[in-house]
Amino acid sequence: MENGVGMVDDGSLMVDNKVVEHDTGVATVQTSSSYEGREFADSLEQVVKREAKEESVDETGEKLQSIRVKFLRLARRLRLTPHNVVVAQVLYRLDLAEQLRGRKGGRVSAFSFDRASTLAERLEADGNEELDFSCTIMIIGKTGVGKSATINSIFDEIKFGTDAFQIGTKKVQDVVGMVHGIKVRVIDTPGLLPSRSDQRRNEKILLEVKCFVKKTPPDIVLYIDRLDMQTGDIDDDRPLLRTVTETFGPPIWFNAIVVLTHAAYAPPDGLNGNASSYDMFVAQRSYVVQQAIRQAAGDMQLMNPVSLAENHSACRTNRAGQRVLPNGQVWKPHLLLLSFASKILAEANSVLKLQETPSGKTRTRPPPLSFLLSCLLQSGPQVKLPDEDNCDDDLVESLDSEDESEYDKLPPFVRLTKAQLAKLTKAQKKTYSDELEYREMRKTMKRTADEANYMLSDENTEGSTGASSVPVPMPDLPLPASFTSDNPTHRYRYLDSTNPWLVRPVLDTQGWDHDVGYEGVNVERSFMVKHKYPVSFSGQITKDKKDTNIQTELASSLKHGSGKATSLAFDMQTVGNDIYCTLCGETRFINFFNNKAITGLSITLLDDVLAAGLKVKDKMIVNKRFCVVMTGGAMTARGDIAYGGSLEAQWKDKDYLLNNSLSTLGVSIMDWHGDHVIRCNVQSHVRIGRSTNVIAQADLNNRGTGQVSIRISSSEQIQLALVALFPLMKKLIGYPQRMLYGPL
Repeated sequence: MENGVGMVDDGSLMVDNKVVEHDTGVATVQTSSSYEGREFADSLEQVVKREAKEESVDETGEKLQSIRVKFLRLARRLRLTPHNVVVAQVLYRLDLAEQLRGRKGGRVSAFSFDRASTLAERLEADGNEELDFSCTIMIIGKTGVGKSATINSIFDEIKFGTDAFQIGTKKVQDVVGMVHGIKVRVIDTPGLLPSRSDQRRNEKILLEVKCFVKKTPPDIVLYIDRLDMQTGDIDDDRPLLRTVTETFGPPIWFNAIVVLTHAAYAPPDGLNGNASSYDMFVAQRSYVVQQAIRQAAGDMQLMNPVSLAENHSACRTNRAGQRVLPNGQVWKPHLLLLSFASKILAEANSVLKLQETPSGKTRTRPPPLSFLLSCLLQSGPQVKLPDEDNCDDDLVESLDSEDESEYDKLPPFVRLTKAQLAKLTKAQKKTYSDELEYREMRKTMKRTADEANYMLSDENTEGSTGASSVPVPMPDLPLPASFTSDNPTHRYRYLDSTNPWLVRPVLDTQGWDHDVGYEGVNVERSFMVKHKYPVSFSGQITKDKKDTNIQTELASSLKHGSGKATSLAFDMQTVGNDIYCTLCGETRFINFFNNKAITGLSITLLDDVLAAGLKVKDKMIVNKRFCVVMTGGAMTARGDIAYGGSLEAQWKDKDYLLNNSLSTLGVSIMDWHGDHVIRCNVQSHVRIGRSTNVIAQADLNNRGTGQVSIRISSSEQIQLALVALFPLMKKLIGYPQRMLYGPL
């Protein structure tokens, strides 16, 4: 061992290979005359610091041991043994937390579970020492789910009046009482309503609750709902849960328990008519409520514990008079134990200080790798020079380049008069119309290409002579529907001038309120560096009554050789209160005449979390009508990794330029945390006649969910809009049945 401070087998300290005996804070150091005074002082200081640290560790161990004893006393008062599942889990977490702290430099406590259990049993048997524990519980939930009845069941007496036909609680109030010798304070709140139109009322109630609990925050929150609600649509409660989250913040769900009342309700029959299992029925209902809370909190990994409750006087009881559920569980001790365990673990956490981070920063949630990987696999447009071809252009265009002058090679075409058209048969009229439309399309394409070339040459001429064009107003933006009588399009007008900076307003076309004028400003500019490196900059700032969002992107590209180009882009945007930065680069090259490959890298920084990704993409053109695109990639962050890939085949009709008929078949797979998601997608775009387009799309994943959609657009067959009457009539016909028998 090198010179320093160490430990020997008997527990004494060793300083510079010399044994240091220490007892009750007094240290005796055996040194030789060769030691200098400075070395002796440094060694003695290290010994004192080590002993002070050990005393702190011993004090922490004693506090943790007292928490163990307190929790075991609570369990005994609820008539639960250490073999109970919840009790065993809490004790295991306490031991695990202490071990984790020991790995960080502390020493694991030598106290044993047997000693804590013996001490708790002796204290409860003597009854001389009072239990220093109290718990404050806040109850929230919809109207009529049994919040007040649950409070009465907890205290085994009527604290609040209940009525099946009237709202029981009309204001925030609390009640304090003793339950099994434990001081419990319960805060009852007025019932909330789930509909979107009632969220103003809910927000007013929740603000009153927030002011009420400001001085004495609750230790645990119970979200009450009913087990016998058979609807499986989580959208019903989403507005209510979102209002709760916006009022109290997402942390309210991190310390919440879901309580399902009416737990003695018999499960409904299954799809085949047989009686379903009670445990399966509870699991399905619990999943629906938990999933709604996850979406409201914005954390899909959140797992709130679920407890059952039955407040009806006809509920079955055991010999001790405790109400028993159909699965044999005594629900009241279980609910109280979950509530008490939450506060016990919070006390242990404050003692061990496991959640402290350097510089007072909060822990950052790992980034969603699946989302980052999806963004990486999508290739953006390439920045190019004004007079160069884009390496990212479809290779089909290069294959079709030999047909650019096809319009000039077509034989002469003479338009027929009305008298001549009247003499043609129906088939001849269709052939004539198709040929006429094809030639008009070719003529338009040639005219557009000629105008683009003329404008490009004109711009180059103006740039050389220094001439400038007159700024012209751009077309008015389409405003969303509104109840206002005026048409304030003048608020959104802007000019298209020779100024390299393009400034435009940002308008939400899906919104209703446009009294403010616009929601933000968008700025764009493209310029050249040394006349050979194109650079594009875009930035956007949007602001509403609560949030301000900023998004900027800087991109450039470098063309090196024929068919080869490298792009580099930097993107920065705000995600809540954090800044999300991404640096990505990719190289595109044509390795064969009809094959294009792309390789790319991405680095994402979200607060202090760094994620890196790699992708490979290959597009193979079989002929003018068929191509195959293969993509694969991986994204990693904090030792976690996600894989993804896709295979897509595209088939174009022989008259694609005329009718835009296209069919696509794709398969994608995503693997994250061992969870595989496989999705198959089919899409087809068919043109029927000259004015009707049909787009059919279907997708299905390995989880058994998917969708099928058919869209028909026509400028002549207006009667197709009558198809929308069928779902409306079906909804109206089934409404009386739902009112009588409830949702199916």
